[in-house]
Amino acid sequence: MAGQEGGAGGGRAQDTGDSTWAQELLDHLRPTGRDIRRLVAWLGETVHGTASLHDDAGTLVAGPRMPLDETLVADIRAGRIASAASADGDGHMRLLRVGHPDPAAAGVLAVARPDPFDRRTSDILTHTAQVLELLLRARETTAADRRLKRATSDLRLAILQLLMVEDTVAARRVAAGLWPGLLDTDTACVYVLEGDAAERDRLAEECLGVTRGRALVVRCPAMDGHVILVVVGDTSGEALRSLVDRNPGTLLGGSAHQSLARTAAAYGQAVSALAVARVRPDRAAVYAERTHPERLMDPAALRAWTARLLRPLDTLPHHTRAELLATTRLGLEFTAVSAAKVLGVSRNTVRARMERVEALLRTDFTDLTVRATVHLALSTQVSLADGQDGQDGPDGEGGEGGRDAQDGQDGRDGGRADARQTRARLGDLLAGPALEAWARELLGRLDSDARDLRRTLRHWIAAGGNAERAAQTLAVHAQTVREHVRSAEPVLERRLLASGSDLYEVVLAHLATGALEPPALPRDDPGQPDAPVHG
Repeated sequence: MAGQEGGAGGGRAQDTGDSTWAQELLDHLRPTGRDIRRLVAWLGETVHGTASLHDDAGTLVAGPRMPLDETLVADIRAGRIASAASADGDGHMRLLRVGHPDPAAAGVLAVARPDPFDRRTSDILTHTAQVLELLLRARETTAADRRLKRATSDLRLAILQLLMVEDTVAARRVAAGLWPGLLDTDTACVYVLEGDAAERDRLAEECLGVTRGRALVVRCPAMDGHVILVVVGDTSGEALRSLVDRNPGTLLGGSAHQSLARTAAAYGQAVSALAVARVRPDRAAVYAERTHPERLMDPAALRAWTARLLRPLDTLPHHTRAELLATTRLGLEFTAVSAAKVLGVSRNTVRARMERVEALLRTDFTDLTVRATVHLALSTQVSLADGQDGQDGPDGEGGEGGRDAQDGQDGRDGGRADARQTRARLGDLLAGPALEAWARELLGRLDSDARDLRRTLRHWIAAGGNAERAAQTLAVHAQTVREHVRSAEPVLERRLLASGSDLYEVVLAHLATGALEPPALPRDDPGQPDAPVHG
């Protein structure tokens, strides 16, 4: 009776096993159960033995290492046989070929058990090998898709980096292969979407969807929470605003329309607009065109001064000169670390290039007034290359100061006026009535604050933007200096604690009002003979 009862019980256990192993195997195909190691372990337990999987190179993928007949394994990998069986005093072993998307890269599934393989265990082994093939194909497809996305993302970044250094020809050439017509435009806008860094990949995919191929979408290499978009046309702005509405906690900053050669300037505008977006209920803002100091200067004098200041760089080979200028422009707009990430070089490379420009111009970039004036020259040079010389701006913005300066000249004395413009110094550029009126209005906004923000800001700029040195001069705490500078930002509507165009405009305002002395630039004197240049 005991034998009969045991036999009946064993029969029920066999029926239960036969009816459940197939379902358990199918469970490994569910999205949450697709784990090759776990499947191989399940196989070993289900057949009451040990299982392992090796790839085409013989590397153990899953399961414990077992002694295998290398001749049989080689025949299976080569496709000469599909399976093999062996037995010895220790037990029985089966070897099966496991297919792979690459026919030359088949793996080998090995299963060992103390008892012979019956029909049930053979079925389990065969069906498990089929499931393993499906999982391997799915994993390879996923990996290939991931590699493709990474390569595409890297390509987008490379195109952005080319635009940042004004190499629009190369940028168009690279983009044409995957996105024909994307950069077949003279102007574009740059947007920066800010959100949670953990959600950036999803936000970038949403940006690709809403812009419908009309934008270059790049995960910012400098800021983990930023997505940069170079947008062609006027239709994507509203789509991006709707994306912000659907994603709480995100911000959107946009630039004004700029030529592709001014992508770096447009990027700076978009980042500046983010500061405005933080205080707006719709969490989005576009950079507002405002009166820029260079547009209030005599255009001809500004061009001549810029050419004279940057002349030492003209001795360099064209590609070297372009590389140094582009790096310096970004290095003056952002930190060396951020500029390096955007350009795809090391921060030491950025610093070395900027130091070389310092040496050529015989200047010191630790002085904020020097940085502001060199930035003025570099911006003017870009505008000239872009066909924007400041003479065609709207009244009150673009060239009104230049016209004021020219209107005072008698047309009959045009030759003498041109000569005076050619000999203009920085102090002459800053002395125009339009520029002085703009500067006094801008800085006058600070006078209503009882903390004398204007005085703190002046000393902070004179100290090179160093709060500790400014605090020593003012006999206050460094944190007080930082708070005053931070309080001046919304009043002036410009970012000050972050280096860039906003700060340099405020520095130029101090120079134009005489609150600070213009820096001593070696090439600012048109009568001074050129010193030897060692570049």
